[in-house]
Amino acid sequence: MLNKVILIGRLGKDPEVRYMPNGEAVCNFSVATSESWKDNNGQKQERTEWHNITMYRRLAEIAGQYLKKGSQVYLEGKIQSRKYQGKDCIERTAYDIIANEMKMLGGGNSEQQAQAETPTPPRRQAPATPIEDIDDDITF
Repeated sequence: MLNKVILIGRLGKDPEVRYMPNGEAVCNFSVATSESWKDNNGQKQERTEWHNITMYRRLAEIAGQYLKKGSQVYLEGKIQSRKYQGKDCIERTAYDIIANEMKMLGGGNSEQQAQAETPTPPRRQAPATPIEDIDDDITF
């Protein structure tokens, strides 16, 4: 059995980070994904879906520190349902994405995000030493 979700979208608001009694961080935010197509009349149509995202522990702290409203993000996780009672006293089901992997993508509107994505310089490697008579070491 497999329960896996992969999303690429933009945050609808700044993440909210809180801490549970045991000290573990929990982060919640929403992400919008959209798709577009042409209908039978050739008119462009677009649909946006909003996804509730929950993260835990260190990933939650990182998201709270670097993500902002409008940030583009890649997420992997699983779908989890929860029941709740609406204001009209009717029981409803909400579906949350419990993310366990996140990659910050470009195109956000945050200076901190840009700084967080600065690539690390490549490692310097020592030049390879030539090997004399390399054919002698090969066995068949």
